[in-house]
Amino acid sequence: MRARPRAWLAWGLLCLSSAVQAVQLTPTDAGLRVEERARLDQAIADVVPRLPAGLLAALPVDVPLRVSDTLPAHVAGRALAGVILLPRRMLTGSDPAAADALRSTLIHELMHVADRSAGGGWSRSPRLRELAGWQRRVWKLGRGANHFTDRNPDAYERQSAAEYLAVNAEHWLLDAEFACRRPALAAWFSTTFGAAPLQATPCASTLPLVQASEEEGAVALMQLDPARVYAVDYLFAEGGRVPMSRWGHSMLRLVICREGRAPGPDCRLDLDQHRVLSFRAFVGDVELSSWRGLTGGYPSRLFVLPLQQVVDEYTKVELRGLASIPLQLSPAEISGLLERTAQVHWGYDGRYYFISNNCAVETAKLLQAGVPALQEPGIERISPRGLRRRLDRLGRLDETVLDDQAAAIRDGYYFPSSDRYFATLFAAARAEVNLPARDARAWIDLDADQRTPWLQRGGLRATAGLLLLEQAAFARAELRARDQLKHALLKQPDSEGARQLQTLLEESGQWLRPAGLLTGNGYGLPQAAELTALQPTLHDIAANAPDAWKLLRTQMRRQLPDAQRAELDTLETNLVSLRARLRDLAAVPMLPAEPQDAALPLR
Repeated sequence: MRARPRAWLAWGLLCLSSAVQAVQLTPTDAGLRVEERARLDQAIADVVPRLPAGLLAALPVDVPLRVSDTLPAHVAGRALAGVILLPRRMLTGSDPAAADALRSTLIHELMHVADRSAGGGWSRSPRLRELAGWQRRVWKLGRGANHFTDRNPDAYERQSAAEYLAVNAEHWLLDAEFACRRPALAAWFSTTFGAAPLQATPCASTLPLVQASEEEGAVALMQLDPARVYAVDYLFAEGGRVPMSRWGHSMLRLVICREGRAPGPDCRLDLDQHRVLSFRAFVGDVELSSWRGLTGGYPSRLFVLPLQQVVDEYTKVELRGLASIPLQLSPAEISGLLERTAQVHWGYDGRYYFISNNCAVETAKLLQAGVPALQEPGIERISPRGLRRRLDRLGRLDETVLDDQAAAIRDGYYFPSSDRYFATLFAAARAEVNLPARDARAWIDLDADQRTPWLQRGGLRATAGLLLLEQAAFARAELRARDQLKHALLKQPDSEGARQLQTLLEESGQWLRPAGLLTGNGYGLPQAAELTALQPTLHDIAANAPDAWKLLRTQMRRQLPDAQRAELDTLETNLVSLRARLRDLAAVPMLPAEPQDAALPLR
């Protein structure tokens, strides 16, 4: 039973071999020198045994091969009406590089011939286009532009889906590392065409990612083992007061088990191991200004962040709650999603559009490409709430974990806004000092100089609370300053000031473009040698980040309008005075201060 397929394959190889070698020469081929014909014959002999059964089955019995002197200089080959044309210059080199180029060209053009045949049409495959980066648009027919601009084997692959197919067929059949560099695409090729005869290199069991570390500005190489990822949650940030954030924010949370723990529910206790996948402009970015977000003024890149950083950003600075809702995914689906995450992390450099390519759209595209079962029903939605509802309707979210809020908070499924905590601090301070605001939010919203006169009037407890509230106000002011920084960078991107700011962002570990940290011309997921060469760069970033972060803050201040700069200066002065007063009060026991009348109207 198993001999018949092998016999059929041998017959197919023989037919193709004789068809290609019995080249129908054009008049210009009459002058083909003996050494040129020998190189062509050798290339054919090298290529034919590499072709898988599915590709052979789609090729016509006769594939004419002609040598041309008229092809443009930038064209390495061309397939027209089932005929493959090769420029004569492809036959002139005798070095290994020339032989490799000729083999690649033959495979490339043979794939075009097969794809255009009655048995082909693979370049129209929705799955291939999803993997390649031409993904379905929201609200529109067709597919969006391909922004996988980094880590390509050949930039020409983004010319069209047909070229993507042909370019990657070259590497699938000639590069033993292809399955390690583009695992999902290699699996698609094998499923579509059958296993390639090429002996593949064993791949690492981990996926490389550049992650932001707990220390601000520090970055590190993370080798993510899919076997340690117990679950993936849809991490939903509730709506904020800024117009661009009122619909919420979409992220994914990786529930990673600590070393040595078997995957299971207890992995949810390993919070220090959990990571968040978030599309944003740079590491510390949370808010987006309305106009730039609408017009695509921001880059959109996939960052890997510590869970605690994200929780603090949203709950303490933005005062927005976070719901962490388990996605119902099988281990195989989780593995596929993580592999896609790595591909997007290293290769994707998109643009943020508030309507058509926001965080919800980006997260949906990541899920659809990583989990093929989500592709057919489609989950494209323009809002984080809409994506959440769509996933729930498909039975992919376990919303029941939020039914009991107290239990959800205890078990790490819900991270409440710090509003309630700040309200407690404010109430304690207002019990001693009659502060000129109704609540903590109104107090934080006051200008810093309006708060200044009240900061030295409370006792130990009130001062401690006011210090924490002032720190929250400072964090919010810095967030607004970062948004202003984005304006400065993108308004005049080629200006000297913008270049200096971007350099500082890069040096401080904020403006991460992972592919830009690598050297060489590798493609797809970086392999061991590339990662070894990357380590000194990451070490330098980590070493320089603290000083670069200080310089960035200084430079950022210079770019701000006078009023915003004065606000930050006053906030810093307030913090210094509060810390000094707290030290004094802690050293000398004091009686509670008498309540005082407010001198300013309540907000």
